[in-house]
Amino acid sequence: MHVLKVLLALVVLLGCGGYWFVSQPQMDPLITEARKKKIEASPHYVNGEFVPEHPHESISVPLSFWKEFLFPGPGKTIPKDVMVHEKTDLKSLPPDEDVVVWMGHSSFYMQLHGKKILIDPVAAEYASPVPFVDKAMEGSNVYSALDIPDDIDVMVLSHDHWDHLDYDFVRAIEPKVHHVVTGLGNGGYYEKWGYPLSKIHEEDWWTPVEIDKDLTVWFLPSRHFSGRLLHRNQTLYGSFAFITSDRKVYYTGDGGYDDRFEKIGEKFGGFDLALIEDGQYNKYWPTVHMMPEESARAGDDLHALAVIPYHNGKYPLSTHSWKEPYERMAAATEGRPYEFLTPVIGEKVDIGKPDPSLRHWWEEME
Repeated sequence: MHVLKVLLALVVLLGCGGYWFVSQPQMDPLITEARKKKIEASPHYVNGEFVPEHPHESISVPLSFWKEFLFPGPGKTIPKDVMVHEKTDLKSLPPDEDVVVWMGHSSFYMQLHGKKILIDPVAAEYASPVPFVDKAMEGSNVYSALDIPDDIDVMVLSHDHWDHLDYDFVRAIEPKVHHVVTGLGNGGYYEKWGYPLSKIHEEDWWTPVEIDKDLTVWFLPSRHFSGRLLHRNQTLYGSFAFITSDRKVYYTGDGGYDDRFEKIGEKFGGFDLALIEDGQYNKYWPTVHMMPEESARAGDDLHALAVIPYHNGKYPLSTHSWKEPYERMAAATEGRPYEFLTPVIGEKVDIGKPDPSLRHWWEEME
């Protein structure tokens, strides 16, 4: 009887702990009736979930894969050296400069036509809900919420995965952010975390959001998936075009290769700069992330004048070596009509100005 009581107590404790864990505010968005109606009205919400325009390939993942994936080792998926980085003072940048600063992984700070823009800002130590999986590489966490300038005109969120949506960061910068643009359902995170509805723009694909007369942000398709823990594909993932009178910049978000890049390139007549996903790919999820050669091809499809790769250099979310995305994409971009730009984390890049000084910094590291 005593043993049964102990077992019952353990079950209750585990159950309570599990309930507490999944009930934390960072886990799921607030889905109000109004938000639910907008989600269900989308033509991309099919049989209870959002689906990409081109279905994903279904490939089984062997058990042997998970050990290397969950517990990466130094020298392969994690560099032995401290990640090369700089730290541009974002607050001191002249506001009339068109610049972009890679903040690591998929995060960018950008200035266009006098507007301040944040893209998927993340400063979390772990790209996971638990503090022992997907730890940030040493030297890659350069920026915090304190480094973000005041008066951010717009912050965008491509999708709700842990390596793109940072609960602590997002909450800390709320007073600085004037507008949030994201996909259907994702506004439920921001509302739940203290953002007024007046700041939140939740959109379906191919929708423009006019921030003001000088900047329009388009929410565009992607070929990915969403969900932070238990509920998958209940929020819409996507990409973004930032359009001003004199600049056009595209951010791919996450997602496998398809013909959307050609469609987007044609619609907008090309881009001054394309920020293109390159990393965390795997043969077991070939349609969820692009291979580097596909990322290079996407730059052509988009008619980009310059390309910056991202989705690497911070979190080890696949089993390829940490520098392989750069090596393969650098090789694949040779001879292409755009400039391949490879800033280190925190390095400023002037949009529309060729910069041959950017080096293959990953070759300097082990």
